Amino acid sequence: MIKFPAQKEVVDAVLQGSIKAAQNFLSWTNNRLFLSHGPHKIISIHIAQEIAAMKNAPEIFIDATVSDILRCSLPDRKAYTSYMQKKKITQGTFSITLDERFEHKNDEDSVSKVIVSVRNGVRNPKLEYSNDVEVICKMLDCETTLDYGIFSFYSDLSQNARKKLEKRIPELIKSFDVVVKKFPSLKATFVSSDIQRIEDSGEWLTGCYIVEPK
Repeated sequence: MIKFPAQKEVVDAVLQGSIKAAQNFLSWTNNRLFLSHGPHKIISIHIAQEIAAMKNAPEIFIDATVSDILRCSLPDRKAYTSYMQKKKITQGTFSITLDERFEHKNDEDSVSKVIVSVRNGVRNPKLEYSNDVEVICKMLDCETTLDYGIFSFYSDLSQNARKKLEKRIPELIKSFDVVVKKFPSLKATFVSSDIQRIEDSGEWLTGCYIVEPK
């Protein structure tokens, strides 16, 4: 079995992939459009490419379902349905899932290690973002092979925006902290790129809100 990469390596790859997506989209549009105008999958693909380039890269899946992830992370692979009912988790997908890399014996022996929710155009606290964080918490709040979850996001503003990113981002993170505090066994940290400013256009940033067991 290949050694799974450290959390810092994964988070750095997620940030770098988001940054490259932002830079490439600006280049493709002749510096006219920020990444929030682009397709959602562009960020996930760039992140996947960065993770795939890592030494000892894990298996990478895009848009894996919640039920598949639970089946590959709970001690009892048949308990995912009852667990979803118990935790009131509805079916959905995660943008990126990272699994252990090893020689499989069958199609049912995958081991999930990291879940990543990727959001584009995040500027203000919204219920849908808090819900993403809450699902991450519910997936981790049990005996599981999952090590941590990441809410990864890209945010941009035009130069005419009244409230800048340096004030908006702390409000966003505070809304996530409120969710995590409902789960005593979990903790959260936040890391981000520097705020990038483009003259006569605006500013942008990428961030990772990381949830893990205490």
